[in-house]
Amino acid sequence: MKKNKVTKLIAAIGATVLMLGSLTGCGATEEVATETTKTAETATEATIETATETADETNADLSGTIAMAGSTSMEKLANAVAESFMMKYPGVTVTAEFTGSSAGVEAVLAGSVDIGNSSRNLKEEEIAGGAVENIVAIDGIAVVTDAANPVSDLTKEQLIGIYKGEIKNWSELGGEDMAIVVVGREAGSGTRGAFEELLEVEDACVYANELDSTGAVMAKVASTPGAIGYVSLDVLDDSVLALKLDGVDPTAENIKAGNYFLSRPFVMATNGEIATQSEVVQALFAYLESEEGKELISSVGLIVAD
Repeated sequence: MKKNKVTKLIAAIGATVLMLGSLTGCGATEEVATETTKTAETATEATIETATETADETNADLSGTIAMAGSTSMEKLANAVAESFMMKYPGVTVTAEFTGSSAGVEAVLAGSVDIGNSSRNLKEEEIAGGAVENIVAIDGIAVVTDAANPVSDLTKEQLIGIYKGEIKNWSELGGEDMAIVVVGREAGSGTRGAFEELLEVEDACVYANELDSTGAVMAKVASTPGAIGYVSLDVLDDSVLALKLDGVDPTAENIKAGNYFLSRPFVMATNGEIATQSEVVQALFAYLESEEGKELISSVGLIVAD
């Protein structure tokens, strides 16, 4: 309704300008022509201000809260979405907790949060319980070692051998005579679940360290000679070495092309379809599907889901 009023105002101004222009063409003085231009400019400025105020009022009309919980791997995305969405809609408050993918899905099914963030596909039992899998982005899982490790490429079979405890020294892979320190995430982690499922090594991994966050894995691998771990693609930095897998670098381009085998979805699960959620939750998903939302997803190093 407000947009219609603005449209009508613009049309009215246009008609006024045309009418005054016609009068000028029929012999009006130069002073009248000047005044006509000034009137049109003033009216146009007023229209722009009104349109801006209308947009602000439209955003201000949306109010409420959105609670998210779940994957620590999705922390960067969740925080960016929360901050950007609250700037766009000042009347909305978005909170996010990072408790692990399984805990996030459990929370949304229990009704304690609106969105359960999961860095893996939902399990059959979760879907049977009412959880809906809304894939908002695609993430690559990077395999990392300490920066001084000379080994830069592993085959899928070698990676499986390392995590199953069958390959225990880097010298077996053309590296230095140094024990391999196998680092991974805690049970219930979406990153761990996706990693083990993609390699088909569920319940077969032999970990030296099981850590409770992506940041902890990065810090442990960076500071431990001989360490190897897995993290989300978007957190990579120069503190670690990201390995090639089967000769392929962990990049968004390679994941989109289907050439890099360690990739997984970022899911914002809801209890029931999006259309049945609150107005503010529906607005959040609409935002993520917009061009602005897609740019945000790309800006944090993730791949927009098709």
